Amino acid sequence: MIPPHPITIIGGGLAGLTLGIGLRQRGVPVTVWEAGRYPRHRVCGEFISGGGQGSLARLGLLSGLQTAGAGSAASAAFFAGKSLVAARPLPAAALCVSRFVLDDWLAREFQRLGGELRSGARWSGEFGPGVVRASGRRVEPVAAGWRLFGLKVHARGVALDADLEMHFVPAGYVGLCRLPGGEVNICGLFRSAAPVPDLAQRWRDWLGGPADSVLHARLVGAEFVDDSFCSVAGLGLRPQRAAQRHECSVGDALTMIPPVTGNGMSMAFESAELATGPLAKFSRGEVTWAQAQQAIARDCDGAFTARLRWAAWLQRALFQPSARAALLFLAARSEWLWRGIFVRTR
Repeated sequence: MIPPHPITIIGGGLAGLTLGIGLRQRGVPVTVWEAGRYPRHRVCGEFISGGGQGSLARLGLLSGLQTAGAGSAASAAFFAGKSLVAARPLPAAALCVSRFVLDDWLAREFQRLGGELRSGARWSGEFGPGVVRASGRRVEPVAAGWRLFGLKVHARGVALDADLEMHFVPAGYVGLCRLPGGEVNICGLFRSAAPVPDLAQRWRDWLGGPADSVLHARLVGAEFVDDSFCSVAGLGLRPQRAAQRHECSVGDALTMIPPVTGNGMSMAFESAELATGPLAKFSRGEVTWAQAQQAIARDCDGAFTARLRWAAWLQRALFQPSARAALLFLAARSEWLWRGIFVRTR
């Protein structure tokens, strides 16, 4: 019998590790290359909302993740400056979990299943048959004249009105997500026309909000967990189609969805699940690499294209003050609109 063809995954984040776990469950030899080490903090909303929970359940990971420390989120509130604009129950409950916990748990689960994890090592080979890119975002230093960057830190002593709070500030938005253990994840997306120096020293100015805002009042007495701070720049949020890529990609390496939707973690898990079957067939010699890649591209585009289109529209609206005000006004008064936006971005 011909031995299975090994799969090499470049990037040990959510998509890469989940794909590795799914393949190991099917007996496929897998090596994951990850430049960083575990555990580690990542810029992330730490909020799993949408189809990703189903992917985790079908892979047999959901109950273990809940045992490892994932909490539940059932409500959301939206603020602009000094005002509460809207407070709503989430149409479907979400999971909240620190990436510090989650990535480490997935890495250990992958190794428990017999996967080979090469952390602290960078891949220098080609992206040919059997090699999958899961190495995170595509760098786009300037998009439509703006530089997009993200900041994240954990804090204690932060009182919230809802499990998830979204605060809109002049340069972007900041999400506060209640985590188990009394911590709150504070994660923001910002834009600037010029380069922004000294983020490592000035992150409190960006994440803390204007002096007269609800966000500022939330965080003025917070105890920040300084070693949880991280940042990322060069974010590219233009929707990408898998069918147009030459490499086999999953997660953010395929496409990013605007963070305001709270769907990025879900898409990482979903894309990993969609890729597992075709890659397992390739490993067993049942399909060619081209056929496996085409199947993954078709399924990912089918699952993500519509929600990416809606998310791009939402992102543009929320960065325009007049459109944002109108949208929040309507969403606060229309259950149909609120549920419609939620469903179409998941």
